[in-house]
Amino acid sequence: MTRVALIDDHESVRLGLTAACLRAGSAEVVFSGSSVGEYLDWRVFSKSPPADVVVLDLTLGDGTTVTENVHNLVRDGSSVIIHSVADRPAAVREALAAGAAGVVSKSSPIDDVIAAVRTVAAGEVLNNVEWASAVEGDRAFADAQLSTREREVLRLYAAGLPLKVVAERLGVAYSTAKENITRVRVKYVEVGRPAPTKVDLLRRAMEDGILAEPEAGGAGVQER
Repeated sequence: MTRVALIDDHESVRLGLTAACLRAGSAEVVFSGSSVGEYLDWRVFSKSPPADVVVLDLTLGDGTTVTENVHNLVRDGSSVIIHSVADRPAAVREALAAGAAGVVSKSSPIDDVIAAVRTVAAGEVLNNVEWASAVEGDRAFADAQLSTREREVLRLYAAGLPLKVVAERLGVAYSTAKENITRVRVKYVEVGRPAPTKVDLLRRAMEDGILAEPEAGGAGVQER
């Protein structure tokens, strides 16, 4: 059962999502409220573990920014899905850069939102029209200035191959491949798009057009 928190300043939206989660039977809504601060206070008071997935409205009425909201939730241990009308591409890109796992439009069928929760809870990359449009609309967002070799290493590694196999495929030493991945991570940090895990690297590779889709039957997301 996936533990879900709903943060939206429209009660009707939260009620609808709560009912959908209950109907789906695979997600339990552990928190429903109008601000990230309220959620974090509830976490402290209840001593409850962080939600697996937080469904977050892009713009809340409490004056907070999407960057600070996403950062606070990710730092607290949750994956974040932006649930928005998606009519502000710059804010959507800001949310993705801050570490949100993806975007689902409020105009999407509610079953699509539940499917997105399942996808993110499974540690997979959420790749949909809203996500792709936000990235495509801003070339600077996708520019980490990776070298040709760094892109090759990232493409194979993010697709699921162990780093040792990546090195063998490219005919380089394991230490060289490892150094390339380290440099890739540093470069993404420098442009405000950190990628500390292999899943994050997969997301960055997709954002930058290095990897169009996760390869079927890949080796998973183990760091090797």
